[in-house]
Amino acid sequence: MANKPHLNLVFIGHVDHGKSTLVGRMLYNTKSIDQYLIEKYKKEAEEKGKATFEFAWVMDNLKEERERGVTIDVSHRRFDTQKYYFTIIDAPGHRDFVKNMITGTSQADAAVLVVDAGKGPEAQTKEHVFLARTLGVTQLVVAVNKMDSTQPPFSQEAFEKTKKAVTDLLKSVRYKVEEVPFIPVSAYKGDNTTEASANLPWYKGDTLLQTLDKLKEPPKVTDKPLRLPIQDVYTITGIGTVPVGRVETGILKKDMKIVFMPANKTGEVKSIEMHHEPMEAAYPGDNVGFNVRGLAKTDIKRGDVAGPVDSVPTVAKSFVGQIAVLNHPSVITIGYTPVFHCHTSQIACTFTELQKKIDPGTGGVKEDKPQFLKTGDVAFVKIEPTKPMVIEKASEFPQLGRFAIRDMGQTVAAGVCVEVEKRTA
Repeated sequence: MANKPHLNLVFIGHVDHGKSTLVGRMLYNTKSIDQYLIEKYKKEAEEKGKATFEFAWVMDNLKEERERGVTIDVSHRRFDTQKYYFTIIDAPGHRDFVKNMITGTSQADAAVLVVDAGKGPEAQTKEHVFLARTLGVTQLVVAVNKMDSTQPPFSQEAFEKTKKAVTDLLKSVRYKVEEVPFIPVSAYKGDNTTEASANLPWYKGDTLLQTLDKLKEPPKVTDKPLRLPIQDVYTITGIGTVPVGRVETGILKKDMKIVFMPANKTGEVKSIEMHHEPMEAAYPGDNVGFNVRGLAKTDIKRGDVAGPVDSVPTVAKSFVGQIAVLNHPSVITIGYTPVFHCHTSQIACTFTELQKKIDPGTGGVKEDKPQFLKTGDVAFVKIEPTKPMVIEKASEFPQLGRFAIRDMGQTVAAGVCVEVEKRTA
């Protein structure tokens, strides 16, 4: 395990375009799950009248998700290719669950955008693409799915039409489309997922699996101090308090003294494990559980960030963000207080100043001190969290400087932190 590079891969796209089925298929074909499990799920799915859901159910192993047939939380699964071992994050496409999707996407090194060949990009496809771009996911692969159900089946015309629509969408948010591979697949039947398919004689490119092996390994930011946002905290019998999270920068080592902010609790790292295997140290990209001496479960919580005692994570009194307003029903003005999702924290924050509107194409200033912001605007704004919150400058710690803004059950904006005023007390 240790000698293969590790990548976090997120599957994004509109609900019902087949993301979970594609993830299940990739896990099944790479023998990351057992045949008997698929048979068991298939039988269960048929009994519940959802006969084609067995692959999707591999990821949706929460009972509630099965009953509803939608993906709720971000699930993590490991699978190996010849070159990498991947942690797959299956990001929910369902409207209510975009906030979980944000948590997933902000951790990803690369994204697979799944688009139904018969439907093309839909509203949520756009939202996911924009978010992936704003949250800094630079490597993108487009899987044009459900090729078996086009008219006629495996139609090159349907593929080209979808490819063009998605290309236009990607260009609009400034993805380098020439670097984005488009792969026709059928997740349910398995065509072109891990093996080339005779049903697609017109397609001469790589399978999805081969494409994933061509992704670039993200630079490991080990020259910066440790930053590890906490996802959950467990109490494990015989071990003690075990926070779980992903190392974003720096290195987590045994016997290291660390501090959790904004909780302001310190402790010493006793043990570290990943995928149930003990490790001496954890590096950027590693999802780990670690035991800390001298900490109770109630001392820390999701949203806290661990760092070394000599480089404490920044707790913001206020910060300046560059935001893109994705989808706001009216306008954003001073005093607006939606919820900011940053790394694993979710905290209501108030807009205290609208500094300037920017032309997203050129970066030039369009308007100083605007009265309001609306959908489509890009702007610099000053923000004050209503509770202590760790956020870093995106130029220094990109993973802790990106955020999404949610209100009324939807993502209204996303952005990056450009300056932080530290909270002193």
